[in-house]
Amino acid sequence: MSRKKKPLPLLEQIEITDVAAEGKALARVDGMVIFVPYVVPGDVVDLQLTRKKHSYAEAEAVKVHKYSEKRCKPFCKHYGVCGGCKWEILPYKEQLAYKQQQVTDVLTRIGKVELPEISPILGSKHIKQYRNKLEFGFSNKKWLTKEQISSGETFDNMNAVGFHIPGAFDKILDIDECWLMDDINNRLRNGIRQYAFDNALTFFDLRKQEGLLRNIMIRTSATGEVMLVVQFCLKEADDQPKAMALMEWIHINFPEVSSLLWVDNQKCNDTIGDLDIQIYAGHDYIYETMEDLRFKVGPKSFYQTNTEQAYELYKVARNFAGLTGKELVYDLYTGTGTIANFVAHQARQVIGIEYVPEAIEDAKVNAALNKLDNTLFFAGDMKDVLNDDFIAQYGRPDVIITDPPRAGMHADVVNVILNAAPERIVYVSCNPATQARDLQLLDEKYKVLKVQPVDMFPHTQHVENVVLLTRK
Repeated sequence: MSRKKKPLPLLEQIEITDVAAEGKALARVDGMVIFVPYVVPGDVVDLQLTRKKHSYAEAEAVKVHKYSEKRCKPFCKHYGVCGGCKWEILPYKEQLAYKQQQVTDVLTRIGKVELPEISPILGSKHIKQYRNKLEFGFSNKKWLTKEQISSGETFDNMNAVGFHIPGAFDKILDIDECWLMDDINNRLRNGIRQYAFDNALTFFDLRKQEGLLRNIMIRTSATGEVMLVVQFCLKEADDQPKAMALMEWIHINFPEVSSLLWVDNQKCNDTIGDLDIQIYAGHDYIYETMEDLRFKVGPKSFYQTNTEQAYELYKVARNFAGLTGKELVYDLYTGTGTIANFVAHQARQVIGIEYVPEAIEDAKVNAALNKLDNTLFFAGDMKDVLNDDFIAQYGRPDVIITDPPRAGMHADVVNVILNAAPERIVYVSCNPATQARDLQLLDEKYKVLKVQPVDMFPHTQHVENVVLLTRK
């Protein structure tokens, strides 16, 4: 017979004192740190503990006694349920202040290297409708809010299209309005949902792996182009004609979609990197622009999701690189070569290295598109490609620009960089914590000269950071 779990306590009138990781805030009670979502510093609340460990706990705010002066009203009707934009109740000025502090704290606490004065964070020009890419899932298991459940209302139609609920992998929150992208995302998503209801199209059942409508991905660009990829699961005999009828309806009713694509996905996950994308209308790409450069973006391409702020980020990286036209530049984790192509005009040669072969092909296409003949791109695992033999063949870099994933750089890559001994390293990071760890490893030969935080994702805890290192 299993032991009954002891009910966790309710803590009354607790003041929230600070922000924490993953978009949560925190309070301290009797030496224990408590992490709480959807509150801000200065709120006084009753906390129902949901999880308790020796040194920390997690809780939900079940009653607010006093709202913080820092709090603002959320503009999204789905705030607090969909799991995104967790800092929406915090004024943007305050968000930037906390992100600045986050960068300072991790570089000091984890990096433990000598630091210059950290430059003020560059905020995003737009804090709504700033994304150029969104994905929405279809599900026959709609997530019901607490209000919907308590209302006693019965729901005959449990189909939904929207965002996955954190911690409930097969549940989708039905989204009416999303502020992360231009209104085209709302018109497409809501229009397709209504068409599906009117024509009795089935929504995907993740557990049973069946249902016609699975996912949509929307991409927009600064050129005004729109890409839509509709992901179907074509298992039944009449699924194909139903799917094509929907595609024709979209084509007629949304002429602004210049790249209308579809894919049949019968796998256990929504990834489409290994699937053939079919063109229904238009091209299988759209163009993005930055300064005098054009970038071809396909359905599988990686491109920074905040276009305008990506430009500001890349300008910082280019400025830190201090290029005069004479330098050999290595661009590590180059992706589709955006940074490499962006700095190519100011360098003698740029060599980009990336793990994903498809991304490298995109990088080559973009270089050719912009008539850049001083770029070379290589695909492979960074720690395997970037070795002493590679440097001996292609030359010792004057500048290394590195923009690794959230996990940071492999220790072997750090060692190769140290052996390559470039004059300058520009380290672009989407995770200042792993960046700080890597800075400590580089500290034996390099000193930090400049630090510039950049906010790419308003209303979230995420912050980018650019560091310039020079040889000691």
